[in-house]
Amino acid sequence: MSENILIIDFGSQVTQLIARRVRECGIYCEIHPFNKVTDSFIKDFAPNGIILSGGPSSVTEKGSPRAAEYIFSMGLPVLGICYGQQTMVEQLGGKVESSEKREFGRAFIHIEKNSIIFNGICKQGDKKQVWMSHGDHVTVIPKGFSVIASSEGAPFAIIADEARHFYGVQFHPEVAHTPDGAALIKNFAYKICGCKGGWSMSTFRDREIEKIREQVGSGRVLCGLSGGVDSSVVAALLHEAIGDQLLCVLVDHGLMRLNETESIVNFFRDEFHVPMIHCDASELFLSKLKDEIDPEKKRKIIGATFIDVFEKEAKKAGGADFLAQGTLYPDVIESVNFVGGKSITIKTHHNVGGLPERMNMKLVEPLRELFKDEVRQLGRELGLSEEIVGRHPFPGPGLAVRMPGQKITKENLNILRKADAIYIDEIKKAGLYDEIWQALAVLLPVRTVGVMGDSRSYDYALALRAVTSTDGMTADFYQFNHEFLGRVSNRIINEVKGINRVTYDITSKPPGTIEWE
Repeated sequence: MSENILIIDFGSQVTQLIARRVRECGIYCEIHPFNKVTDSFIKDFAPNGIILSGGPSSVTEKGSPRAAEYIFSMGLPVLGICYGQQTMVEQLGGKVESSEKREFGRAFIHIEKNSIIFNGICKQGDKKQVWMSHGDHVTVIPKGFSVIASSEGAPFAIIADEARHFYGVQFHPEVAHTPDGAALIKNFAYKICGCKGGWSMSTFRDREIEKIREQVGSGRVLCGLSGGVDSSVVAALLHEAIGDQLLCVLVDHGLMRLNETESIVNFFRDEFHVPMIHCDASELFLSKLKDEIDPEKKRKIIGATFIDVFEKEAKKAGGADFLAQGTLYPDVIESVNFVGGKSITIKTHHNVGGLPERMNMKLVEPLRELFKDEVRQLGRELGLSEEIVGRHPFPGPGLAVRMPGQKITKENLNILRKADAIYIDEIKKAGLYDEIWQALAVLLPVRTVGVMGDSRSYDYALALRAVTSTDGMTADFYQFNHEFLGRVSNRIINEVKGINRVTYDITSKPPGTIEWE
């Protein structure tokens, strides 16, 4: 990489947004935890500048995390955000204190002095909206710094040592609630770090193809193809790089959506000409899941069975040297835990992580530097259809985790498939599909009384869910109008035998997850 920005993570929930903003500027960047960034690492990474993220700790507490001291002596521009500003201040001789007047949410800063970091955004005397999230605040700034902006709760909302190119902001410029935040980050990257831009999905594609060819050589690569965005883009990229050295394996667990398996096979085998094995293991999966209603056990059964089937099919095909996985950058970024202890498992994620050890294969992970929206861009670069690259996320265990508290049977799966297909069809007809992060139908484990054709019915209730999100980490329910919901409900009840009641889930994440299980 000719240009890099290094983001040092102190545990903020929105650190990934910093990276997204930097990459939107056409500049490559990586996130690394504060306790893993060594002097030699920085020299090898050779960044044009460093950004210190926010975090949940207080610099006033003993043992709270700090940036490595040499960061401030390497002659590199540094931007400290929230906690990043506070630790920079403390480490350079200033002071931070806990405040009785905290700021959370929308606030306004007053520009006290012109600065290059505000070039083209605002000038002295202006007032700007930002998003704050802090209880501590800077009370004494280090020697060489001056005040650029202040707010009611933070007299040093922006500080700068322009000679050393050190900048600190108490607010979060990376979030959408700071309207000019992206422009501020761009100024830091371009005006202060001297970056020119030029990192694009086209350059990434060319570079990654060369890396794949160098890693794989004449070896053979297996790719588990689910039809989701990630595995589809991996398959397309690998096929462009190594052609028939790639073999895709599609394991049909019988838990896919309506006509989904057929469309995946048709596209990749018949239109994209990717070598492929299609294994229909639906009967095996359903027999393994028989009578199981616990969501974690369902996930583990599906994951273990998937590995067994995948391994068996791979051996039948003659094996391979490498396994391709659709690992994304959010999966790679280490979470920073300041208090120790084991992380809480919200739910087990289904993948093929056990295969490389069992089958003695090396991993090929060409998407591990990308975020989800960047994967979609790469898919378009590779010529994948919008139907594939724009697809909503779909869980590895499929419809099994959309049937909470009940046994998985062919009958119930067919009911859910038909209802889900109608729901998605109506969303697309209304032109709303691309506005929604994920939409799904959930077959509830309850039957309700209804009246259909002057007769009493006693059928399933169905829940519909649709959310908006940027990364799936947080989400809010999509606000359909009642006319749309009424139309969907009417179609489902009229066209799907077995459902007589439809509800809409208006829970955000948190507290709920996007999927029900």
